[in-house]
Amino acid sequence: MKRKIWNASFKALMYISAGITVLLLIFLIGYIFLRGVPHLTWKLLSGQTSYIADTIGIFPNIMNTLYLVFLTMLIAIPLSVGAAVYLTEYAKNACLKKIIEFATETLTGIPSIIFGLVGMLFFTNLMGLKQGVLAGSLTLVMMIMPVIMRTTEESLKTVPNSYREGALALGSGKWHMIRTVVLPNAVDGIVTGCILAIGRIIGESAALLFTAGFGLVLNDFITSLQSSSASLTVALYIYASERGKTDVAFAIAVILMIITLVINALVGLISRKGKKR
Repeated sequence: MKRKIWNASFKALMYISAGITVLLLIFLIGYIFLRGVPHLTWKLLSGQTSYIADTIGIFPNIMNTLYLVFLTMLIAIPLSVGAAVYLTEYAKNACLKKIIEFATETLTGIPSIIFGLVGMLFFTNLMGLKQGVLAGSLTLVMMIMPVIMRTTEESLKTVPNSYREGALALGSGKWHMIRTVVLPNAVDGIVTGCILAIGRIIGESAALLFTAGFGLVLNDFITSLQSSSASLTVALYIYASERGKTDVAFAIAVILMIITLVINALVGLISRKGKKR
């Protein structure tokens, strides 16, 4: 009887905790949409900021954010998945694996402002890169690699060894076995890591303040690599803290949530289609 009471109590506490979490999420999203949607205009979305004409537009910031997501993921995915494959399938030295895994876990706990300072010192000062999308993306790669790497590694470990043994028994080479058997069965974990990484890229501001810059001018992709280019989060910070435009800041927050949702949905859709094939 006592055990039943304890089980019922813990079950009730879990339901209460889950309900509070959901309510907080609904409140935050609802409040942001309530404050931001009324200020969303076509002029704001399609224009650019001009101090001379006294206009505000976030189209350059939307494009800069998409540039950052594209370039960062283009660099981070091969490196992260490759590192996870090496640790799971090739690495034999247990001590080396522990060192790499410890370094990875440590990187996930470092504040983003530290990554920004390191990125500024290494990529802009030592390597000579200008503030822009390239320096910002390289800094973000350092931030998101541990996330993709760890989720991919855990997903690879869930693939049964019988799959590997069956492929090798049929005459497949190790790399061919990994490419055609292991990775396709671990795609869900890889996609999960990518979605988490994209969310962090879009929501990052501290690291980009030092590496990508504050530029609010519209540039093409090549020019933005070496030109100061503010993402949506940096623009939100500028309008909210320096210019006192809280209405614009809430409108940008709405756009950020919509972009994150759309990109994650597209990533999930592409992964499902690839898995069916």
